[in-house]
Amino acid sequence: MLAEIRDRCDTVEECYEFLLAYAAQGLPSDQGSKSGGQVREFLHRAVDALTGLPEACAMAVKQEGLEPASKYLAFVAVLERDARDSLAAIEVVLAQPAISSQLIDNLNASIHFRALLTDLFLLGEILRKQNKPAVEVVASDGD
Repeated sequence: MLAEIRDRCDTVEECYEFLLAYAAQGLPSDQGSKSGGQVREFLHRAVDALTGLPEACAMAVKQEGLEPASKYLAFVAVLERDARDSLAAIEVVLAQPAISSQLIDNLNASIHFRALLTDLFLLGEILRKQNKPAVEVVASDGD
């Protein structure tokens, strides 16, 4: 479950990185260029990754026995809000007949999308720590 969540986070982060490059190209439309052809693909993958992500995280909290569960579930509620708001923004962009670099630049600047990315960076770091055993510091007695 944790690996699936990490993969979803990575997919959204990869989308954002692509969108940054796309925004810098100054394209009037997603028609007629290689990156223009890819922008909708990246956005659709992000939609797929975000759909159900908060529910998967809530399930992981229970399955993994993360404690204190109330703290994790409070964060999942924040993630749910930010994911829902970002999904609405991404889907309205996808509904446009042409996706310009300027439109993507505005999506990138959206406070909703930026909040989601920050949530995912935080979640990703927490998940990386969940898979690593705690390092024990053993005091040396000089032997």
